[in-house]
Amino acid sequence: MGPIFFLVYINDLLNLASIGTKILLYADDTSIIVTSRNLENFETKIDKIFGDINNWFKVNQLILNYNKTHYLQFNTKSNWDYDLKLNYQSNHIKSSSSTKCLGLIIDDSLSWKAHTDQMMPKLNTACFVIRTIQAIISPETSRMVYFAHIHSIMSYGKIFWGNKPYSDKIFKIQERVIRIITNSRMRDSCRELFKKFEILPLYSQYIFSISLFVIKSKHLFHTNNQTHSIHTRYKINLHPPTANLTKFQKAVHYPAIKIFNNLPHNIKHLANEIVLFGML
Repeated sequence: MGPIFFLVYINDLLNLASIGTKILLYADDTSIIVTSRNLENFETKIDKIFGDINNWFKVNQLILNYNKTHYLQFNTKSNWDYDLKLNYQSNHIKSSSSTKCLGLIIDDSLSWKAHTDQMMPKLNTACFVIRTIQAIISPETSRMVYFAHIHSIMSYGKIFWGNKPYSDKIFKIQERVIRIITNSRMRDSCRELFKKFEILPLYSQYIFSISLFVIKSKHLFHTNNQTHSIHTRYKINLHPPTANLTKFQKAVHYPAIKIFNNLPHNIKHLANEIVLFGML
């Protein structure tokens, strides 16, 4: 079965989603997100969507591989003691503390520790390669190698993990690479070295990436003048939602608003012009 025919074959799987559930399809990977504020309602939704999925598989002459099926339970600290068990027709669905989705390792606490941990061996290997060949190549070539083998890894999914405590380990590897490229000592400051080679430090890359995310996804945000009719100097600022959970405050949406609102006024105006131009 070819990829296009396979996508057509499973296309109606999305119709099984109901209120509080969302089905995500990417090639042959299928993810189901179930949300609920009530634990009893949560279990009811899971039982329903899982029953519907299995019936769909049966009608379409497919078999669910239980060995490759697992679930990831996200909890706040107040509900951390809730032990969810999934079973269907004597088949036990395994629980997992992390899962890989489109190259990102998502853990049940959304700390992104597992993702940064799997990035470090790749970055250390690339760092060793640069150190090995640095003596026989020019700094300009070293910079090209940096962007090919370091920057490409660091850039993926940065808006999710770039502001987490574990990202500091990635930044230290970035500093080490910069010192290798410039033949600097291990204790030398990297501030001027970043400027010299026109390379953004990790956190600056995070600010840049999340600002681009806001510009490209303006439909996910509301400005102050869309929320109220009072015309103030901050009318083009993004209106922050009420956020009580620390996980939400440190996710993507909330920090994106804070970072965008702190940009210089002329850049925010330019961003609005870019969005308007894209709509024409």
